[in-house]
Amino acid sequence: MATIYHLATLMLFCFIQLSFSELVQEQPLVLKYHNGPLLKGKITVNLIWYGKFTPIQRSIIVDFINSLSSDKASMVPSTSSWWKITEKYKGGSSTLAVGKQILLENYPLGKFLKNPHLPALTSKFNGVDTINVILTSKDVAVEGFCMRCGTHGSTRVGRGPVRGTYIWVGNSETQCPGQCAWPFHQPIYGPQTPPLVAPNGDVGVDGMIINLATLLGNTVTNPFNNGYFQGPANAPLEAVSACTGMFGSGSYPGYPGMVLVEKSTGASYNANGINGRKYLLPAMWDPQTSTCKTLM
Repeated sequence: MATIYHLATLMLFCFIQLSFSELVQEQPLVLKYHNGPLLKGKITVNLIWYGKFTPIQRSIIVDFINSLSSDKASMVPSTSSWWKITEKYKGGSSTLAVGKQILLENYPLGKFLKNPHLPALTSKFNGVDTINVILTSKDVAVEGFCMRCGTHGSTRVGRGPVRGTYIWVGNSETQCPGQCAWPFHQPIYGPQTPPLVAPNGDVGVDGMIINLATLLGNTVTNPFNNGYFQGPANAPLEAVSACTGMFGSGSYPGYPGMVLVEKSTGASYNANGINGRKYLLPAMWDPQTSTCKTLM
C-alpha cells in the first residue's frame, strides 16, 4: 500500500511539474509599450573612437552601421533585414547613417573611464535625431565593463527639454571576453562549448558588433526609458537584450543556435552586409509575434 501511495505521489508530482513547465513555456515574452517617444525616421550615428583602433577595425564597424539601412547587400540573410524588425514597433522605420567621427587616440580622460565620463564625451556632438556612439579600445577600462559590455542612455541637449541619446561599447578582446565576446570566446560560466570563429577575424571587434547591434536596437525602441521594455525601467529587458544568447534556430543557454559557416575560413555568421562584410547578429523581439526572431 505504501509503495502504491509513493508511486501515486510521484506521478502526481511529475504531473504538477510537467503542467508547470508547460505553463511557463506557454507564457509569451511581452515587451510593454510605455507610451514614450521612439527614435524614428532618419537618424545620424556619430562615432567617438576613444583609444587606438586600426583603420580596418573602424571600417568593420562603420560598414556594419551603414549596412543596417542599406539595400546594397545582395546576399540573404542581410543585416538590413534584421534591422527591419524595428519597423514593426510603433512609428515606422528608423534609418541609420554614419555621420561625424572623432578620433581620441591620446586618451584625454585617461585609460579608466567612470560612468559620468560617457555622457560627457558625447557632448562633443549636439542635435536631435542622433545617436552618439562611444567606442573604447581594448586597453581602456570602463566602470562596470564586465557587468554590461556596453550601455545606452540619454542626455539633455542644451538647456531645453530635448534629449539626445548615446551608446557606449567597449572592445573586450582582453577584458571579459568570456562575457562580452561570446560566442567568439569560451564563456566564463556554463557549458564550455568551442568558440565560434569571428566573421571578420577580430574577436574583440566582432564582439563589439554584437553588443553595438543590441544597443542600437534597444536605443531606437526605448530611447528615454519609456518606450518598449519588460520589467523595471532601471533594469529593463529591451528589444534585443530580451533575446540574449540567441543567434540561430535551436539556440539554448551556452549554444548560439544554427548559423552559417564560411567554408574558406570556418567563420560563423548569420548576416551579410555591404562591401562583402559578414556579421553575427543576435535575435530581436518581434512585437507582431511576441517572440525572439533570428535571421535563421
